[in-house]
Amino acid sequence: MRNVTRLMLAIALLTVLGVVARAQEPVVGVADPEKLFTDPDPKLNVNKQAALHIVRDLLECGHWDEADKYLTKEYLQHNPLAASGRDSVVKFFTSFQKPKPIPAKMETKIVAVVAQGDYVMVAYPREYPDPKDKAKKYYTTWFDMWRFVDGKAAEHWDCAEKGRR
Repeated sequence: MRNVTRLMLAIALLTVLGVVARAQEPVVGVADPEKLFTDPDPKLNVNKQAALHIVRDLLECGHWDEADKYLTKEYLQHNPLAASGRDSVVKFFTSFQKPKPIPAKMETKIVAVVAQGDYVMVAYPREYPDPKDKAKKYYTTWFDMWRFVDGKAAEHWDCAEKGRR
């Protein structure tokens, strides 16, 4: 019995050491993110294309004057930093973001775009300073998910927290 206990402790120690010693893998975006926003299914393609414009035209480039093309008036917002309604979301983003030209190639890094039914989820790589050692970085993934109605986003979720932007 002692040998089994010792073996289990040794395995646990090696497991912990392996986890501690292993470096975190960076989260990396794809080379051509706009290709991820297409789909052979016509409905999913319409929704993915609207998501592309939300990510590139609105979020990346600040063309919130075009929000009515991609967001419903009633747009439900589950981000705790912005209120629901298209007008409220536009007011929120234009309070700190100025428009810039839309680039020939999207600059936002994207990991994946997943669409099913009325939903499109976009995953983005994120890199932050390690709070325990500012000289180091750590990696994680941000996401946005929208529910679409007739090709416009009607509802939105992300992983935003109060006190962070």
